[in-house]
Amino acid sequence: MNFKKSIIIMFGAATLMFACGQDDSEQGDSYYAQGQYEQAVSSYDSYLEKSPRNVKALYNRGRAHEELGNLEQAEADFKKALEHDSKNVQVMMSLSNLYQKQKNHSAALLYADYATETSGAPAMANFLKARALHQLGNTDEALQEYSAAIKADKGFAQAYHYRGVLKLGTKNKRGGCDDLKQAVSMGYAPAQSALDKYCN
Repeated sequence: MNFKKSIIIMFGAATLMFACGQDDSEQGDSYYAQGQYEQAVSSYDSYLEKSPRNVKALYNRGRAHEELGNLEQAEADFKKALEHDSKNVQVMMSLSNLYQKQKNHSAALLYADYATETSGAPAMANFLKARALHQLGNTDEALQEYSAAIKADKGFAQAYHYRGVLKLGTKNKRGGCDDLKQAVSMGYAPAQSALDKYCN
């Protein structure tokens, strides 16, 4: 599903931006970029033996574990990173995304909410909060958060798509179809099938 791919790409890019700049962690970053996640974990393990409080290495190892499907280890790394840097929005969003994958929408909402309350949070924080609210059936709040994501990033095609789907679900066909058309115009392919199905 493109939502998942987009989230993976976003967090993958964040992992590369979090490059730690030292031997084993740099090697871990290189392995991660090549999709060699087991080797990345091993390199981060070696680095963290020497620097166990390094937030970037903990975060990056968590992302590698997540790619391997080791969600419990990923969660542990993200939480440990957050212990050492309680205002780290990227880690909060990663925890929210991780819980979303596990269909633990209440926990996903909790960490997305923490992220949105942190100064300088990106539009993705509002989007993740909206997705959790959407899954929990909090329609009005979800619409507000999708709109906040769009306000923060006018080119956020996924937010238009999901807001459009939510509007359709609340019988706002015109608003929903307008959002889907906007998402399609931005090149977000999944919106086309929804547009064809509900707006013709």
